[in-house]
Amino acid sequence: MKPIVFHLPGDETFADRLVRALQSERASLALHRFPDGESLVRLDADVTGRTVVLACSLARPDEKTLPLLFAADAARDLGAAKVLLAAPYLAYLRQDRRFHAGEAVTSRSYAALLSSAFDGLATADPHLHRYHALDEIYRIPTRTVHTAPLIARWISAQVERPLLIGPDSESEQWVAEVAARANVPWTVLQKIRRGDRDVEVSLPDVSAWRDRQPVLIDDIVSSARTMVQAVASVRRVGLPAPLCIGVHALFAPGAYEELLATRPARVLTCDTVPHASNEISVAEPMARAVTELMEETAS
Repeated sequence: MKPIVFHLPGDETFADRLVRALQSERASLALHRFPDGESLVRLDADVTGRTVVLACSLARPDEKTLPLLFAADAARDLGAAKVLLAAPYLAYLRQDRRFHAGEAVTSRSYAALLSSAFDGLATADPHLHRYHALDEIYRIPTRTVHTAPLIARWISAQVERPLLIGPDSESEQWVAEVAARANVPWTVLQKIRRGDRDVEVSLPDVSAWRDRQPVLIDDIVSSARTMVQAVASVRRVGLPAPLCIGVHALFAPGAYEELLATRPARVLTCDTVPHASNEISVAEPMARAVTELMEETAS
């Protein structure tokens, strides 16, 4: 029997693509918020004996997580055989240890919440630091989609003579992988972060690549300060206006407009977080990841 896909409000486009890639059925999830802030969730389909897939990008997770958990619990209570989560962006991974006395290690707390509600989790490029894999904190089967092949394919098809530029030394391995897949040169910026919105970057010597189209790539674009500084750095050394590619378009208020004001050649992102800049879709590999989870969790 085909899986049935529900999505939270705001994730319609990704859910459409996921349904097509899965060749699954789709049903409506109704979400009502009462004046006091409480939520009511309703699944408008019979899920008895079905595999239910909840599609939800977990950007702005505090407003989404409770309705998501309610939907998962309702599906199980209504007779679903399995309940899987397709979250192209997975939140609460930055706090992977206790940096100051008394702090909650929210990555573990959040993993425990989702693990208690779902039978499996598929996501794209989780922002892991000290964890080597999601399985270190999630008690359910997980699958990770890697966006490097998708970005490399887009660059190969759309950009003539690109030069890939990573935002900092931490991005070196990831940028090198994209560059290797696209068979193009690459370098990384030197970055000094003084605060959430105070970042200084500088570009190494690029004299050998002045005939190349610079492509700035980063995994998460939130304050966009790194990208803003990177565009300025590229312009200072006389290279053409760069393309800016991000995986997760988190964009704080005003950040996207600030980045556009630097006049890059283009700003585009993967569709892991709904945004006007979405260009590269992760739906097909996410569908394969969900299919693998269905097979692994089959009783």
